Amino acid sequence: MINKVILVGNVGLDPEVRSMESGVKVARVRLATTERMFNRQTNETTEHTEWHTVTLWRGLAETVDRYVRKGSQIYIEGRLRTREWTDRDNNKRYSTEIIADEMKLLGRRSDSASAGQPLSGTAQQSSYSQPQQPAYSQPQSSYQQPASSVAPQQPVMPADDPDDLPF
Repeated sequence: MINKVILVGNVGLDPEVRSMESGVKVARVRLATTERMFNRQTNETTEHTEWHTVTLWRGLAETVDRYVRKGSQIYIEGRLRTREWTDRDNNKRYSTEIIADEMKLLGRRSDSASAGQPLSGTAQQSSYSQPQQPAYSQPQSSYQQPASSVAPQQPVMPADDPDDLPF
């Protein structure tokens, strides 16, 4: 059985980060995803925004604490979890959240020191000073246009390792 969620959205509030008694960090992020739909009959675009609560643990929580702020655009992979709890008036309440397994910081480099850097729950990221690869990159091709083509030829750089594909 599969329980997998993938979201790309904008953080709506500064993250809430806490440390447990054991020293483990946990972060909670409110993430907005917006769907845009175009109605051809009325020639209008409508939007629907959905708000998600994302919980991140340990190394991911540390990264959220350091780099994520209101307005940051992030990519989340995780799983749905529904919790049942009782409020102050003794009413049963339910909340559904996403437990993050992976996060990528998106947006411009000025928005984040490690844009596109994949971060998994087990990764220990200590330095973000090295140049980073984009979150999604096209595989390089060894195809060159024929000399008779109208467009000018551009040099094609061969991939360093043909077995190291991004997918």
